[in-house]
Amino acid sequence: MNRLLAWLSRALRAALAASLTLCLAAQPAAPVHAATPEKILIMVGGIDKLIYLPAKLTEQLGYFRDAGLDVELLSQPAGVGAEDELLAGGVQAVIGFYDHTIDLQARGQEVKTIVVFGQVPGEVTMVATRAADSIRSMADVKGRTLGVTGLGSSTSFLTQYLAQRAGVPPTQYTLLPVGADNSFIAALRQARIDAGMTTEPTVSRLLKSGDARVLVDMRNVEATRAALGGTYPAASLYAQSTWLDTHPQEAAGLARAFVRTLRYLHTHSAEEIAAQMPTDYIGNDKALYVRALKASLPTYTVDGKMPADGPPTVLKVLTGFNPSVKGRHVDLSRTFTNQFVNDVRP
Repeated sequence: MNRLLAWLSRALRAALAASLTLCLAAQPAAPVHAATPEKILIMVGGIDKLIYLPAKLTEQLGYFRDAGLDVELLSQPAGVGAEDELLAGGVQAVIGFYDHTIDLQARGQEVKTIVVFGQVPGEVTMVATRAADSIRSMADVKGRTLGVTGLGSSTSFLTQYLAQRAGVPPTQYTLLPVGADNSFIAALRQARIDAGMTTEPTVSRLLKSGDARVLVDMRNVEATRAALGGTYPAASLYAQSTWLDTHPQEAAGLARAFVRTLRYLHTHSAEEIAAQMPTDYIGNDKALYVRALKASLPTYTVDGKMPADGPPTVLKVLTGFNPSVKGRHVDLSRTFTNQFVNDVRP
């Protein structure tokens, strides 16, 4: 009798379990929603400049999407304006010169570079052909007007430093903000400036037209060290430290996408890279764009890491001419991190 009761009890439990399973299976499954990535706005200090090529090229290659990111690129003609947008909270990150992170720390703002695009500035001081016979070096700029993208910009600090190394103090020449690209070319042609600092493809355009000649070239490591006394990391991706602390996955995704692009730049020809770019970036003269791109390729890092000797060189330049930095203690270790690029797999 006890055996029969035990058997009936087991059978009843089994029947109840089967019934419960059928009921659960009959209920509709809860819908699964894919997480929508947060929009990331990145301001570029002149998106047409070849020193910032990795920004648009990453978008064109689809690497932002592959990293699970929703990125929108915006553009400002100068890095100073991009920096202001970051501090105002209008954008989450900036692609501009690394030196802004030093300047901002000196003013009480914590900002870090997380990917270095340019191991050198990629800047070139061009002298108007009409003045080339009398301006043969930076020692000859006394009494002259020199063009920069903006007052307080990276080009203004670099120009002042080059002049000082040549023995010419800031009181003996004039800096004039003329922007970049077409506005820079117009200022040179209209004789509003005698020389000025600009980047590719503007450099190649001026050389082709014969309007200017190269005075100081900082498009490769050797020439940059000769001009500035060390490596000068420049074009980079930086963001406020508070954003990086609260968005580590997004920061890691950006590092992954941009390092992938830097590797692409070092494994493809200038012609192949140009083929990825929109027509309005290349312009009507594709051959000139390719030539400018070939001249720019040595500026890019391979892995996005900060060169060890770079930050001290940048600080030396800023200490001389940036009133925000002069006389202030700057902890260079807080102006950049290799954390995110170190985690990118080969």
